[in-house]
Amino acid sequence: MHILQPKHVKLNPEEADKILKMYNISLAQLPKISSKDPAIPQDCKKGDIIKIQREGDRPEVYFRVVI
Repeated sequence: MHILQPKHVKLNPEEADKILKMYNISLAQLPKISSKDPAIPQDCKKGDIIKIQREGDRPEVYFRVVI
């Protein structure tokens, strides 16, 4: 992981359900990220939700589903 790379965290099933309900979306409506992306954690599989946290003046959080 590079120092400038944002933090990628795999959500557990309870957190994933909470996010989907909070935004009132389905798993298919989330943006996608490849399972071959070097930034995602090693134990990720198809259908997992990844939380991407960018630090800085305005911290930002993104969610992606592994395909």
